Amino acid sequence: MKMSLTIAPSTQFSSGKAGSKLLKQKAGEFLQCTRSTNVLLELIAYQKECLARGAPLTPSLLTLEHLFTELLRRDEMRTTVAAPSRTAGVPLENGNSSHLSHKQWLLVQYKESFGVILASFNHEKPADACQALSTAMKLLVAEAQNPVELPSAPSEQQQQFPVGRLKQILSSMLSSERLNTHLFNRFLEYSHYLDVIYFCWKLIPSLVPRDCVPNDVFTQNLLLLIGAVSFGKDALKETNNVLCVPLAGPFDYVFVRRQINKTWNFVVNWPHGEAAHQQLLLVLLEKVLPHLEKPVLLTDFLMDSLDVGGAISMLALQGIFVLIQQYNLTYPNIYEKLYSMFEPEIFHTKFKARLFYLADIFLSSSHLPEGLVAAFVKRLARLALIAPPQDVVIIMRFIGNLILRHPALKSLIFHPAGGEASSDPFVTEERDPMKSKALLSSLWEVAALQNHVLPSVAMAARFISNPFPSVEWDLSSVLEINENDIFDNEIAKKRNNTPCASIDRQDCLGTAVVKSHHSTGNCFK
Repeated sequence: MKMSLTIAPSTQFSSGKAGSKLLKQKAGEFLQCTRSTNVLLELIAYQKECLARGAPLTPSLLTLEHLFTELLRRDEMRTTVAAPSRTAGVPLENGNSSHLSHKQWLLVQYKESFGVILASFNHEKPADACQALSTAMKLLVAEAQNPVELPSAPSEQQQQFPVGRLKQILSSMLSSERLNTHLFNRFLEYSHYLDVIYFCWKLIPSLVPRDCVPNDVFTQNLLLLIGAVSFGKDALKETNNVLCVPLAGPFDYVFVRRQINKTWNFVVNWPHGEAAHQQLLLVLLEKVLPHLEKPVLLTDFLMDSLDVGGAISMLALQGIFVLIQQYNLTYPNIYEKLYSMFEPEIFHTKFKARLFYLADIFLSSSHLPEGLVAAFVKRLARLALIAPPQDVVIIMRFIGNLILRHPALKSLIFHPAGGEASSDPFVTEERDPMKSKALLSSLWEVAALQNHVLPSVAMAARFISNPFPSVEWDLSSVLEINENDIFDNEIAKKRNNTPCASIDRQDCLGTAVVKSHHSTGNCFK
């Protein structure tokens, strides 16, 4: 008689390969004889023990994945089959009854093991948690292809999406205790399939709490899920793009859109912390907005968000722009709000490029009052004195484009009464751009930046001393430039001419900014 290998629950493996080899041997032993029930129980117990003590889970997860995938493929756990023709009421023979009992036992172990796999989503190591999600999804696919239960009518015996398993997976990812960004990033591998999209949206409204307001962690996880399973309408054209089973007919977009709107109406009305509020706006703008039935109902929410400040205001501004552009929304104070967003803090947010992009669109009309545009020009010029070098280049091009659109603003370049740092009529503290007296000022800030220690910045500022081009500067080419690019470009220019000692990149840029401030003064009051 073949002896069974033994894994003590407390075994510590010095080598990952040795442990994996032992687990594979155990799985192979069980698959050769599925009546060796102790072997399966031992493997499941080992998975539980590893989870309890925070040990690496990947070897045991891969073992259970292989084992149960094979059992599903061999229909070892299928308990309900098409009944053969027989006289009603005649009991099964003892052998068949025993066989059915073993299948039911295997199914119980499968369900218990699947629960342990779901619990592994909470493992402290993201790699192990992601492997648990991958294992769960592969078992879901295997179960769709080889269902554990089939309808008794032969005409109904077809592949069906295991909705119950998917609901378990989604519920496990929607934690109220930890942010599962890593899990939802891995879930993106599956969420572009039409069957996954359809059944996720069929389930999501049922996963939203109705009797209480969830905390911010749950809200952020739900938003990550919404973002993961949202889709562009072009995806609906790929009718064969399925993970498990073909859909019964065309993709029911009307139903899915109704589910999206139902879910969004709950989420948008919850109170949100700063992180959840920002994520809500991102998901709205990038994923959900095209699917909403009445986007104009977001007007109050976006206007309230516009008053929050920081990144939230920038994202809300983009939402309002979409409503203005596509749904004829009227917002009379939009330029005052945009003007107030140009503060020193914008250079330290990841949405800086988005703000410049939106401002460029809002200020694209040549019919705007010159006093309004002049206020933006002066505010940007003042910001340039304290901006990082890479942002000064953006600002210089932006100012140049505004002057190209409004040639009368060339008077700002050398305004006879515009003054200088000590006598500038421009009112920095004024919130209404039309009252800032910008047309009475001059661009002495840009002239001062022509002496910047970094040649790329000084050259960008010299646009006011050179003939203007016939077309606007391309902002897109500089919006994503960072300090490393500035440094590398300067070094590349001098590499063939001047031997350079080793120098710290941050120290170089910091020194450049300090020298520039010393020559111009920190004039943003």
